[in-house]
Amino acid sequence: MREDCGKIISNELISEDTYKMVIESALTHEMKPGQFVNIKVAEHFLRRPISICSIDETSYTIIYKVVGEGTELLSAMKSGMELNVFGPLGSSYPIHEELPAVLIMGGGVGVPPLYEVAKQYRRLNKRVVVALGFNSSAACFYEEEFKALGCEVLLATMDGSKGIKGTVLDAVDAAKIDLDFVYSCGPMPMLKAIENRYTKGYTSFEARMACGIGACMGCVCKDKKDETIYYRICKEGPVFEIGKVGL
Repeated sequence: MREDCGKIISNELISEDTYKMVIESALTHEMKPGQFVNIKVAEHFLRRPISICSIDETSYTIIYKVVGEGTELLSAMKSGMELNVFGPLGSSYPIHEELPAVLIMGGGVGVPPLYEVAKQYRRLNKRVVVALGFNSSAACFYEEEFKALGCEVLLATMDGSKGIKGTVLDAVDAAKIDLDFVYSCGPMPMLKAIENRYTKGYTSFEARMACGIGACMGCVCKDKKDETIYYRICKEGPVFEIGKVGL
């Protein structure tokens, strides 16, 4: 991990309050799926941790939702501007070349880090089923991008305005998908439901972070079997094996 000043190639609104930013950077060869970067925003002391969506030869993509002043300022940045970034940070999703197929489930802003996972499995010519969950059709994004990779895409919205009404698990059940190796990221209720059903795979956790490098202990969680063992989401995580962390 190191500090880098990348150049913004594009920064565009792709769905309700959700932006896609492509950044030219020398860090791309160090990045792995599931990791994140810590972004410096003008006039703010704390950096903003944002997951890496896609990794390319000379650039990478992040997708973020405007939820406060920091991300509002980020959304106003234009092509050609420089972005001060520290990273890549955190653990990553392991890729298992021996697997014939994987099931990917993402909810809301938990979708982006799963795109690179899907991309890498499709490069290996593996079957990839992707279930995407959002609150409404206005919040949906990246359905077509996953399809373009050759993934089988299932869609669920809580209000039923697009795809199956309900959760990603409802979409998986409706499609009768029986794959048992899972990659997931999303809101805590979704992750709990996934871990209640599946025992093989990986989960990425979302957490409020201050330092992003494991120094402040502001994003700790407990081991599922031994509550005396703690993990830092930003350091030992955000990616953990299913069943490792207490939910």
